[in-house]
Amino acid sequence: MRERSEGGPLPPAHPVSGGRPPQPDGDRVPNPPRAEPSGVTRAGERVPSTRRQYAYGGAVALLVLVLLVVGILR
Repeated sequence: MRERSEGGPLPPAHPVSGGRPPQPDGDRVPNPPRAEPSGVTRAGERVPSTRRQYAYGGAVALLVLVLLVVGILR
């Protein structure tokens, strides 16, 4: 790869075969479609929690409680 000299102009750009298409000219680049955040439907409603999520939450809460009790009693 040819590097530019200190403070000199950038080397010319060449298209790469199989690469992405070039960006349009100008200072604006079109935005990709916005992805919805996880756990939210397109209408903006939250998806209800599953039993597995409640089980993980309960297990983590129980583990924290056990570690807190062990830490206090030591």
